[in-house]
Amino acid sequence: MTRSPNKLIPAGFRTVPGLDALDAAVVTAGPPAADAQALGVGVTSDGAVPPELGFDRAALADAGFEAKAGSVLVLPQAAGPDLIAVGLGPSAELSAAVLRDAAAAFVRAAATRARLALRLAAIGPVAAADAVRALAEGALLGRYRYTELSATSKHVALEALSLEVPGADAADQALAAAVTSARAAIVARDLANTPPGHLTATDLGDIAVALGERFGFAVELFDKQALIELGCGGLLGVNQGSVEEPRMIRLEYAPEGATRHLGLVGKGIMYDSGGISLKPSDPMHLLMKMDMGGAAAVLGAFTGLRDAGVDVRVTGWLMCTDNMPSGTAYKLGDVLTARGGTTVEVKNTDAEGRLVMMDALVLANEAEVDAIVDIATLTGAALVSLGPATAPVFGNDQRMIDAVRDAAAAVDEPVWQLPLEKKYRPQLDSAIADIANLGGPFAGATTAALFLAHFAGDTPWAHLDIAGTMQTEKDDSWRTAGATGFGARILLETARAFGTE
Repeated sequence: MTRSPNKLIPAGFRTVPGLDALDAAVVTAGPPAADAQALGVGVTSDGAVPPELGFDRAALADAGFEAKAGSVLVLPQAAGPDLIAVGLGPSAELSAAVLRDAAAAFVRAAATRARLALRLAAIGPVAAADAVRALAEGALLGRYRYTELSATSKHVALEALSLEVPGADAADQALAAAVTSARAAIVARDLANTPPGHLTATDLGDIAVALGERFGFAVELFDKQALIELGCGGLLGVNQGSVEEPRMIRLEYAPEGATRHLGLVGKGIMYDSGGISLKPSDPMHLLMKMDMGGAAAVLGAFTGLRDAGVDVRVTGWLMCTDNMPSGTAYKLGDVLTARGGTTVEVKNTDAEGRLVMMDALVLANEAEVDAIVDIATLTGAALVSLGPATAPVFGNDQRMIDAVRDAAAAVDEPVWQLPLEKKYRPQLDSAIADIANLGGPFAGATTAALFLAHFAGDTPWAHLDIAGTMQTEKDDSWRTAGATGFGARILLETARAFGTE
């Protein structure tokens, strides 16, 4: 196979670029360091104004700063660090999410400074450790930028950040948890931001191996021949139009003494042209390098399992290929055979994500997992229904759905449960096969979930459709423009909590 020499990821690649910046950033709890170049001071919209700002509330208001949550006012000084007033909103409404957003706003306001300090005189009802974690997460995620392919980037990486929070005398655990959580999202962001010509399914497998060695999980790669032997007709069918080999990447985290087993399934369409059902050439098509965002989220989550102290066995299946049009591409009207023997009539080759995931769901059941969570940039209907800020969650087990919802709330990545309406299931009936891969013109996110439910069977299962939340066009609090890494932190928190049930 001829491979392009113009690749971001060289032979022997051992990490993802964002990890280097994360590793280099030193985050501590305590008073500002002497060499801090910018000092952020938290200001609520009520109560006293911290005296170090040198302004009373009326003067701040004259400058246009009302201390609304997420607002900032930069006050350069002739000597000493820049002063930055950081709005926290009303004292009664302080929360971990507000603090996370505030830290992101602060590090963006100090974008040209590498060594920062943030001081909060009050954190309301938030526990000190939770405040430190939220602030550190917000800063690390808010300062993220994907700059690997830009020779002219002026991005200044974060070198040091000190967080002064009341009562945070012993915050090492909180800081470590923040780094672990941020790492999961940063890995997912880097992978999803990387152009498809620089990141193939084969490359992703190599990266997974390297990350597994570093973060304590095993990786098994399945090439095309292995997939043929497994009978993974969905992944193989979608891959037919591509010159790049497919990969199923199996991740395994197995701590000693684990008694429960969680399965994670990620859609890994490295680039989605739509296949024969070609997408229009519009801005959404440009974003299809991110159609592997589900697989990226699962891999990101796996980098945190050991350090988060997850005590359950977790197995991941990343189903990776491009979906391309060519003389060998699968066609409308074709019938594919999934692992396990289910036949599927192809009514639209752009409904390919569910085809690659069906094989993984069968394999997860064969592995006798106790529950499954799958994640995929699956349907435009998810974006239409809930917009770019909230992901729909479906499932066949309310307890599992609630576990995902609780995890999402904990990390401030909003999800909303939509009904797995069984009345729509006949839309997937096929006259020539066991099931079709496309339903009717309405409720597309639901009919896609119903297709996946067929393969999840009776195993407790939840499905996250992140097509709307996978990216943001501009900076949005700690969500940096580009790929958001949405779902990686949800999966990590779900796995952590799964062991406490």
